Amino acid sequence: MLLDTASLYYRAYFGVPESVKAPDGTPVNAVRGLLDFIGRLVQDHRPDDLVACMDADWRPHWRVELIPSYKAHRVAQESASGPDLEETPDTLAPQVPIIEAALDAFGIARVGVAGYEADDVIGTLTTRADGPVDIVTGDRDLYQLVDDSRYRRVLYPLKGVGTLQVTDEAWLLEKYGVDGPGYADLALLRGDPSDGLPGVPGIGEKTAAKLLHAYGDLAGIIAAIDDPKSALTPTQRKRLDESRPYLAVAPKVVQVASDVQLPPFDPALPAAPARPDLVAALAQRWGLGGAVERLSSALRP
Repeated sequence: MLLDTASLYYRAYFGVPESVKAPDGTPVNAVRGLLDFIGRLVQDHRPDDLVACMDADWRPHWRVELIPSYKAHRVAQESASGPDLEETPDTLAPQVPIIEAALDAFGIARVGVAGYEADDVIGTLTTRADGPVDIVTGDRDLYQLVDDSRYRRVLYPLKGVGTLQVTDEAWLLEKYGVDGPGYADLALLRGDPSDGLPGVPGIGEKTAAKLLHAYGDLAGIIAAIDDPKSALTPTQRKRLDESRPYLAVAPKVVQVASDVQLPPFDPALPAAPARPDLVAALAQRWGLGGAVERLSSALRP
């Protein structure tokens, strides 16, 4: 089980009241919510391995070089020497180090790689995995990793983490008319304002799906631009032709990396907190007793 950690703690932050605070008054709603998310996931799914995948760089420079608008609207402050500072709610940012400390104290593997997003860590681990993989995320971008033949699916939280949309190929085909790899092509054609991806003007989700159904994939659509016998409308042909520079770089931006060099780590789901002393100290310092006990209980075989 691979966790898109930032996606989940953002959901926890907005799903758990900010009135949930530490003894000193510091909001810990995201921390408590995420620990409860993980406890429920472990309780319901009992994965052999569990990895909390992290955004070491939420807006990698190599993606921005290809599409400068990539996540540009979410930049709070640019940095020449490291990752740009992302706009984050004032009361969420201080909770992230607490989340990281709690994951480490429990012994839950936490993996991030400089220059890459959590999506890329997830893509790499999914590619390497020998057995089934469940990806838990509130980000539809990762639908591209769905693959029934290799038992890869996405668990998408609909309400908290108790109600999860199980995203497999059948669901994707019914909802979007594409399979996993086809979802990446659909996303780049349609565009995604939340990620600053412009898409092809005039090509919405339904048109993108129809084009992919007709021509197979993005390469097939591009080939159809130059084929006078293709069934593209004059307007579609013109817009796609004018978008060639974008279509040439968008796949590398949209597709998650699958070959990231990962640090050594132990993915095994712990049967008990690795550092019970630290877990207890964090619980007392931040008022996390209930969430800590629930997660500890869920971990027990």
